[in-house]
Amino acid sequence: MILSQRLKELGLTLPDVPPPVAAYVPARISGGLVYTSGQLPLKKGHLLLSGSLHREDQVADAALAAEQCFLNALAAALQMQVTLQGVLKLTVFVASGPDFIWQHLVANGASALAQKVFGESGQHVRSAVGVSSLPLNASVELEAIFATAI
Repeated sequence: MILSQRLKELGLTLPDVPPPVAAYVPARISGGLVYTSGQLPLKKGHLLLSGSLHREDQVADAALAAEQCFLNALAAALQMQVTLQGVLKLTVFVASGPDFIWQHLVANGASALAQKVFGESGQHVRSAVGVSSLPLNASVELEAIFATAI
């Protein structure tokens, strides 16, 4: 599968890699793996969703934000000039109020997109973690580990 062709089939365009907002790099390669820094749901320089989540009816918008986080992570990984073989792990952080228990459903936005893009190689292990706040008041942040062709 050619990744650029698959993205085109899905009607997806990779964004420019958002510049770091602190002292880190967007992605790093080690031992045939690409690790991405936490990616926020930035699109054209603006957060798609901000603030803590408190209600189940916020899950759909947050899942879309998680999709954007995944696209940003994918763009960061590809900036490393590698051929990606698949997704190994996603960690999705969700800014959550004390009664918000649907972090896993928010993370499904990114997980489902990973599987659409990579097919069977997009099946991955995952953590969905509720946190009190995220950088820039984002609602969602995602880290990814991708396998590369060595």
